[in-house]
Amino acid sequence: MLQVSELFIYPIKSLGGIALQTAEITDRGLKHDRRWMLIDNNNRFLSQREFAQMALMKVTLEDDGLLVTYQPDGSTLKIPFSPQTDTEVDVVIWDDTCKALLACPEADKWFSDHLNFNCRLVYMPDHCIREVDSLYAKHKEVTSFSDGYPFLIIGQSSLDDLNSRLADKITIDRFRPNIVFTGGAPYQEDEMFQFSINNVVFYGVKRCARCVVITIDQQTIIKNPAPTRALASYRFQNNKIYFGQNLLHRGNGNINVGNDVLIIS
Repeated sequence: MLQVSELFIYPIKSLGGIALQTAEITDRGLKHDRRWMLIDNNNRFLSQREFAQMALMKVTLEDDGLLVTYQPDGSTLKIPFSPQTDTEVDVVIWDDTCKALLACPEADKWFSDHLNFNCRLVYMPDHCIREVDSLYAKHKEVTSFSDGYPFLIIGQSSLDDLNSRLADKITIDRFRPNIVFTGGAPYQEDEMFQFSINNVVFYGVKRCARCVVITIDQQTIIKNPAPTRALASYRFQNNKIYFGQNLLHRGNGNINVGNDVLIIS
């Protein structure tokens, strides 16, 4: 039997994730997931690919907003759920351009100071629409500031198999999934084309191509290429390394740690 073992959201793209017991499904993914993002002077997104220290900025949910803590010095920043400006800008994520609101001038300064790089924080309100790639969409689904899809699922067995090939074991946070499940065979998520969790139907539409982020320890930001080298030896195809499955969905509600994952096809 397949069962949800962990749930994660990443409210600010490429910052630390938050483990949840229950997660609410919205039109563009789990509630609060990647609704905020840092951009450069060209309005292009920033990520750990260029700034590994973003991993050391840990995020927690509070009643009225996000609390960001920079682990090396313990400094904190409070970000209200509601944007503090009404200034709309066009932002770029990979090949997509979409609308966003400048979130908070105080946040702009805090992040710029800690990254030693001029940046701004933006927020995606409900009226800003970013559709997923039409090649994989089923019903013009939308996503947030994710790399491209509203959900990512990984089986714990897949991580266990990878770790069996590594001298130094790694944790799931390097792969930034939303849903982790136990049971089943390694890489079973590759072939989970349709399944349900707590009456919400999910569709596996595209395996996830991995980047340099999987080489970054999310607690120390020490880089080690071993995970990439190991995956390249058996998960390499079309000049990409694959680990995890991107998902679309149909339906609303909550999903919970402990829910069964029911395979439809």
